[in-house]
Amino acid sequence: MRVWIAGAGYGRGAVVDESEARIPALDHGITVGDGVFETVRSRNGRPFALTRHLRRLARSAAGLGMAEPDLELIADGVGLAVAANPELTDARVRITVTDGAGPLGSDRSPGEQTVIVALGPFPGIPPHTDVALAPWPRNEFGALAGLKTTSYADNVRALAHAKERGASEAVFRNVSGNLCEGTGSNVFVVLDGVLVTPPLSAGPLAGITRELVLEWFGGEEADVPMGRLPDVSEAFLTSTGRDVQPILHIDGRQVSPGVGPVTAKAMAVFAERSAADLDP
Repeated sequence: MRVWIAGAGYGRGAVVDESEARIPALDHGITVGDGVFETVRSRNGRPFALTRHLRRLARSAAGLGMAEPDLELIADGVGLAVAANPELTDARVRITVTDGAGPLGSDRSPGEQTVIVALGPFPGIPPHTDVALAPWPRNEFGALAGLKTTSYADNVRALAHAKERGASEAVFRNVSGNLCEGTGSNVFVVLDGVLVTPPLSAGPLAGITRELVLEWFGGEEADVPMGRLPDVSEAFLTSTGRDVQPILHIDGRQVSPGVGPVTAKAMAVFAERSAADLDP
């Protein structure tokens, strides 16, 4: 596999073999998780919704207090990395930006950022899934709420909790007791016949797939108290890695015996529009 790296001694960027890629041991993304990232899907050499992903990358960097990343340089780097791995016709493209070398602590040092674009094969998407409720809440009032940062250890812990229970994703409540998001996904539910997803004020990441489902298919943004989950008649996850994926069970309780009509329509609309519009 070949990756593209800028900063960290690579200047404005270079494509190198994965085994030869090097970043400083004191990179702040390694020592304290001071960085942001995006995951983009690329089909046949064409990244999907790259412009939206790069805009969100910039928003996350601003929210973390980092300097604004050079989005044109990163877009060029994505193109070079994709072209350097032609065997990956359906690829997961990971864009990571860190604050560069820093001290062994939370202080930052002035200097250039480290940018890495790495690729891997895109796994298949199962036709449906089960989720488990995470025992730990998301803090919708925290400094990192809604930011896609490399400080992902809480997601790693919650996802392991879910997989121990036979689920593929963990779903968080927030500190206010409302539905929030998954470890790497957004959640939609059907309540009283209405498709609803938690608003950004509830603390979830502003997912690109979430955004497109709302634009292309519709739905409401509203708080969903956790106590209302037994009333949910359909549910699905959205993310770059899942597209629109139906949920059949939440914490072992059956939501639906199969793919419900609202979910099926959302899946069909997203599949059609995403195939036709690669960079909306």
